[in-house]
Formats: sequence, C-alpha cells, structure tokens
Amino acid sequence: MMMIDKDTLPTYGINYAAIDIGSNAVRLLIKHVEESGEVPTMSKELLVRVPLRLGFDVFATGTISEKKAKSMVRLMKAYRQLMKVYDVEDYRACATSAMRDARNGSAIIKRIAQKAGIHVEIIDGQEEARIIYNNHLTYMGDRKGNYMYVDVGGGSTEVNLLSEGQLVCSRSYNIGTVRILNQAVADTEWKRLETDLKALAQSYPGINIVGSGGNINKLYRLAEHKDRRLQRMTVATLKELHESLAALTVEERMAKYDLKPDRADVIVPAGNIFLLVSRLVSATYIYVPVIGLSDGIIDEIYEEHKAQRARELMNAPRR
Repeated sequence: MMMIDKDTLPTYGINYAAIDIGSNAVRLLIKHVEESGEVPTMSKELLVRVPLRLGFDVFATGTISEKKAKSMVRLMKAYRQLMKVYDVEDYRACATSAMRDARNGSAIIKRIAQKAGIHVEIIDGQEEARIIYNNHLTYMGDRKGNYMYVDVGGGSTEVNLLSEGQLVCSRSYNIGTVRILNQAVADTEWKRLETDLKALAQSYPGINIVGSGGNINKLYRLAEHKDRRLQRMTVATLKELHESLAALTVEERMAKYDLKPDRADVIVPAGNIFLLVSRLVSATYIYVPVIGLSDGIIDEIYEEHKAQRARELMNAPRR
C-alpha cells in the first residue's frame, strides 16, 4: 500500500460566515473550511454575539423601535467590515421569529441592504427547523433509535423528529424565551405543542432529545453531572439545575452562575420549555452537541459551493 504524506496533499481553504438575527441576540459566526483529502475540517474563526433583544419590542408592541432599528443597521455595518477583515468568501444572513412577526420587519431589511450592503432573509419556522435538522445530522454519528431535535430561541421553538435516521416531522411553535417573559405565548400554541408531542411519543417510544440554542448550551456547561464523552445530561440533572436557577432572582443568577444579564433572564423559561418537551415525550437524556442555526447555515453554504465547483469541473473543456 502506498503511503501518502498528508502535508503534500493540495489544500483548499476558505472562510464562510453566517448572521443569525434572533429574538434575543444577533450573532456573526465565521468558520474556516480546509479541504485536505476527502474529509473537510471546519474551525471557528470568530463568533460575535450582540444582545439586541428585538423580541422585547416585537412581542410587546408588534414593531421594532427606531432606536433598535438604528442599532441593527450599525451592527450590520460592523459585521460587514469584520467579514471583509476575515476575507469571507460567502455569507448568509437569516432573521427568525422577531423579524417574522414585526410589522416593520421588511422595511428594516431594506434599510440594512441600502445602508450596510447586507442582504437579510426573513426565514419561516419550517426553514429554520430544516437548517437546524440538517446541521444536527452532520454532527450526530448514531442515527439509531428515536431523537427529537429541539431548538429553543427567543421567539420560537423548532422541533424535528428523527426515527432510525429518517426525518418523520418538522414543526415550529411560537413559543420562545422572550415571548414567555413578555407573556406573549398564546394558550392555543401551548396546547398545540402538547397535543403534537404526546401523539408523536405514542407512535415513537423511547425518544431522547438533542438540544440546540444558547440556553441549553449554557445549561449543559453549568450542569455538574454530565457525560462529556457522549455530550449529554439526564433530564433529572437538568431539572435539578433548573430548580436552583428558578429559585433565584435575575441578579442572584448573574452572581452565582456568572451569567450575563441577557442570559440570566431567559435561561429559566428555556429550561421550562426543554423540561416540558422532555416530560411530554418521556425522554431520559438531552444531548447537547453545542451547535445551532449559524453552524447549519455555514454547512449549507459550503455544500452549495462544493456542488458548484463539481459542476464547473464537469463542464470544463477537456484537453
């Protein structure tokens, strides 16, 4: 067998970026993709998170205030400059629940395009769920059994059920941490979530949860008892931690658990949602691979560019 020194293989490195405009925070993620051989490697170059908290405007008044609109335009200008500094080849900017609900969301998107030169897409809940689901498939090696992929954001919760490696259903609910804090979740939405998940649990027993989003990532890091090798914790562990957090004021959570203000208030309603889903499907474990929408966006950009390069090679004139 001929041995090949990997250092002699040609490499192809490129930077991609994702902007996630959520109800609580706006993130910029830049990853470097290095192609060496058949398996590409992705490394995080930059992650910036700014808590604009758009949902607190939208879920209370139905619009984004002029002050926050100006802040968003300034932030997009800054993100554009950072992408230039990091030589980003391509990016995708996606706005989720708060911008979907804001009556002036489309107008703000136009302002961002004109003043910051960034094209923002307002994606619906199904598209958000699909991106997150596809990204989880990339990171989860074991496809056996039943897994419910749950992404809890500020404005919505996306749920995907995977059974034996096949997507069974993909759903989005207007239930999120910022909505809960604003008392803006309709009773009918809670009922729809409960009815749907109970039915799925009957048809697909033995469901465990794969969680994504900043809050479950933080809860996993705070948990004392967890399986680091499998990147999971028991629902009982989450329940114990959640009860400790819920018993404290926001200021006390910040001091005891070293939380930022914009995390300390939303982490308890996030725990409520994960525990509710766990109870409805009788889950034992929550897997936390620490990935989210931004990772999924970059994965899709890379796959699109890879396919485009393959098409160009096929169509290139032969010598």
